[in-house]
Amino acid sequence: MSTVREGSKSEQAYTWLRGRISSHAYGPGYRLVLGSIADELHMSVVPVREAIRRLEAEGLVTFQRNVGAHVSLVDESEYAHTMQTLGLVEGAATALSAPLLDEAALARAEEINERMLRLLEHFDAHRFTQLNRDFHSVLFEPCPNPHILVLVHRGWGRLSGIRDTTFAFVPGRATHSVEEHTQILELIRTGADPLEIELAARNHRWRTMDAFLDARHPHPTEEGR
Repeated sequence: MSTVREGSKSEQAYTWLRGRISSHAYGPGYRLVLGSIADELHMSVVPVREAIRRLEAEGLVTFQRNVGAHVSLVDESEYAHTMQTLGLVEGAATALSAPLLDEAALARAEEINERMLRLLEHFDAHRFTQLNRDFHSVLFEPCPNPHILVLVHRGWGRLSGIRDTTFAFVPGRATHSVEEHTQILELIRTGADPLEIELAARNHRWRTMDAFLDARHPHPTEEGR
């Protein structure tokens, strides 16, 4: 029985810590002190340690000998390479899926996008990212090429390991993302050329990448000079 209880507490600690990291309450480089976290969650350090190990396996936490655990820093190179690749393969998958998407599927994607739009008013970056994946899944899952689909899933998985959500760091990108979703749906509905659909999906992904990188390295403005 104790194992079940401990597993439950470990899951609670994992969910709590992942939420803090996702919301940037614990930003990159933040030191995770087991004792303090355990006290805050009213549990022993054992389930907290298990939760941190799980987050470490996902790439969200880094452990250093004699230093301890801290929230992983974003590897910009890895992030950019993953987003570039995902843009290419997801764009192709979306274009190949387009002829197979019936009105029910498009309505489902539209409904998800509407939920994302409503979420902008009281923004929750983690939930927005979940809905964003749901939206794109509707559009790329029917892809008839299984090899491309495997690459898309791999890209999303790798991206999650690098950073739970870009939108927590660049919340302003969320509004443009919803608008671009609407444009992609319109292209599919009107039977646009597959290449046009592919480029729209690819550029949508790459614009998110550019927004994230620009936010980390802002260009000086005239006022700031």
